[in-house]
Amino acid sequence: MILAPLSVAMDGDTLVETVTGDRATELDRLGSEKSLVATTAARLDRASVLAAADAAERRAAETFAAWAADESDDAARAAFERVAAQERDHAERVADLLDGDAAVDDPAPDALHEYLRGLDSTPERVAAGLVARPLVSDRSLLQVVNFFVNEAEETAADVFRDFRSETRALVDDGAALLDTCCDDDDDWNRALDAADRAIAVAYAEYEERLTEMGVDPKPVC
Repeated sequence: MILAPLSVAMDGDTLVETVTGDRATELDRLGSEKSLVATTAARLDRASVLAAADAAERRAAETFAAWAADESDDAARAAFERVAAQERDHAERVADLLDGDAAVDDPAPDALHEYLRGLDSTPERVAAGLVARPLVSDRSLLQVVNFFVNEAEETAADVFRDFRSETRALVDDGAALLDTCCDDDDDWNRALDAADRAIAVAYAEYEERLTEMGVDPKPVC
């Protein structure tokens, strides 16, 4: 979706509200029970769910580390370094839960991270990486929590509850950082478009994976 130029004053909180509202349908579906079906190719067992979660954390760590390596904005670079470290910690905690089951050391980027790694401006990276990506991840992590609750594995469920809490906090961090790195309407337009596209890309892959399996991505009413 190509967004129209801004007609109202924009700030970080307004950007979050705008993209969340504009992509409400996609975000709702990304947080549905079909989320794990898409990410695990319908292999809804403990090892497969954990392996998918581990891969997601490792992809994110690599993306933010790559951004930190060439980011010129000091505040953004510090944020990217912090998130990379957080995602590495998440991956290590998931690996502990895997307990000898196979994990992917260097997972290929999914569609979302391919898109993110192609961004080079600070406003785009902050909006897509610290606003849109957490909005997507928060919803997918909910289904991982639900999976382990249903499996009566409260220890694992608590681990992913922690991940969700830390992930949700990134949205506020991203909004605040946008207020410092967006200097004019052009910056805000680029930021809003990048966040919107990031969610669209994540949803398109989710939809494609389910359709290939013969599963309707739309909710059953």
